[in-house]
Amino acid sequence: MKRMGKLLLVLCLVVSLMAMGLTGCTQTKSPADQPAAEKKFINIATGGTAGTYYPLGGAMAEILNQNIPGVNATAQSTGASAANINMLAGGSVDLALVQNDVAYYAINGIELFKDKKVEGLQAISTLYPETCQIIALTKSGIKSVADFKGKKIAVGAAGSGVEANTRQILAAHGLTYDDINAQYLSFAEAANGLKDGNIDAAFVTAGHPTAAIQDLAAQHEITLIPISDEIADKLIAQYPYYTKVTIPADTYSSQKADTQALAVKAMLIVSSKMDEETAYNITKSIYSNLDKLAATHTVGKLITVESASDGLSIPVHPGAAKFFNEKK
Repeated sequence: MKRMGKLLLVLCLVVSLMAMGLTGCTQTKSPADQPAAEKKFINIATGGTAGTYYPLGGAMAEILNQNIPGVNATAQSTGASAANINMLAGGSVDLALVQNDVAYYAINGIELFKDKKVEGLQAISTLYPETCQIIALTKSGIKSVADFKGKKIAVGAAGSGVEANTRQILAAHGLTYDDINAQYLSFAEAANGLKDGNIDAAFVTAGHPTAAIQDLAAQHEITLIPISDEIADKLIAQYPYYTKVTIPADTYSSQKADTQALAVKAMLIVSSKMDEETAYNITKSIYSNLDKLAATHTVGKLITVESASDGLSIPVHPGAAKFFNEKK
């Protein structure tokens, strides 16, 4: 009898478990229980709010949000090129605007990235020339880089692409930081320093016109310091990512003549960890809406499918390559 009782108890438990299983299989989940559509968050590293990267990055975020289903893209202000590469490598951002020279330094472990080589950087495309603009107030009497000896000079934010350009241009003129009083300042800080008389000149690498310089030129007469052919040729021979450009007269208030300058290229880069489909969709969305970039900033008019590979200094992401191959 005891054995029979145990068998009945086991049988009852089995029947109960089967009933529970059937109930679980037939139960309809409420809408609240259904998983929400997955959002893909894309963070875009730009630069300071007074530069060119920030408004362009904002426009790119809008384009991605409007053209890629499920994407939530945002642009964030950063310390620009070098900081952006470190953030991309660290995974805190997904897209980054950088100078082509700084990207080259990173993948080769030189200059700003000496002994800190960064793996896995890939390009979406190059965008537009970033002009190495050298500015002084006209009343300072400074007319050339040779006049910088003993002066307070804004050389760019510490560790930035601007700062690397500054060192290289100074060296081509036979100068080092020992010859000047270097001030590590952002674009906006440099403009304010010139306004207040706290610095004598500033280096700014950005697409022209640059908002910070426009604001300065609206209040003070400025001088754009030119780069001679001799110096330009010397730098291009040593650093092939440089090109000669002309800043047209009247780009800024009181700028009466064309000014010869050097430029690097702005790039849009990603990590090689980004999947091919996402990189393809990002590239297609941006290059199908170039009118929106042109409406955001003057340099947007210089971004074209045809020039997307000019000045590439790192490998192209397969997703971006797929899009550009389709456009050929």
